[in-house]
Formats: sequence, structure tokens, C-alpha cells
Amino acid sequence: MKKLIALSLALVLLVSCSLDDNDNDNYSFEILSVESVDIPTEFTLGETYPITVTYLNPSTCHVFREFYYSKNLNERTVAPITLVYENDNCQTLENVTEDATFNFVVTSNGSYIFKFWQGEDENGEDQYLIIEVPVTE
Repeated sequence: MKKLIALSLALVLLVSCSLDDNDNDNYSFEILSVESVDIPTEFTLGETYPITVTYLNPSTCHVFREFYYSKNLNERTVAPITLVYENDNCQTLENVTEDATFNFVVTSNGSYIFKFWQGEDENGEDQYLIIEVPVTE
């Protein structure tokens, strides 16, 4: 009987949600450039470390969503991805930085090379803040 009540309640909640709510559909994703990084100078194999990325937030309509994170052997490419809500009450921000943190698990010997995306140069070439972190055992 309790399962039937729980199932009925879940069904009522699901049906009451509107799929036609277009107020929140006006957004896009934007990768922002990294200003600075707080990262250890060395890692210990098997440990987990927080890595904090600081990025410039261009407006009140930019909200951190997740990290772009790409692995290639011991090389990692990282950049913050934001949701950009497209509405009329956005305010441009000047020199406002935000922090976002991810946990990095050290699973390999050698050194890790982190490439934090810092935007493009005048020729459209990607620019990176490159940090090499050695691994100790």
C-alpha cells in the first residue's frame, strides 16, 4: 500500500510539471578564460587535491555551470563553462572574479601538465596558462 501511495504521489508531481515553461529556455553556454589558479606545487600518488580556478565574470547573467575538462595521458585542459541567461536585466561587471573548484585525483606517476584556457590571441590561437605538477610517491 505504501508503494502505491508513493507511486501515485510521484505521478501527480510529474504530471503537475509543465514542459512548456519557456521562461528558462533563453540561455547559452560560454567558456570563460582563466585568470589564475590555486594548485599544489606537487602531488602525492593516490591523493585527492582541490584545484581552484579564478575567472573574470563579465555579467550578472553568467552563472558557473561546470568545467570543460579534457584528458590526454598526463595532460589536462581545463576551462570554466558558464550558463548565460539572455534577458534584459543583465548588468555588465567590471573586474569581478569568481572562483570554482574541482577535485583532482592523482592516479599516475610522473608529472601532470595542466593547460588552463586563457582565451584566444589576435590570430585566433588558443592561449593557455600551463602548470606542471610533479607526482611524488
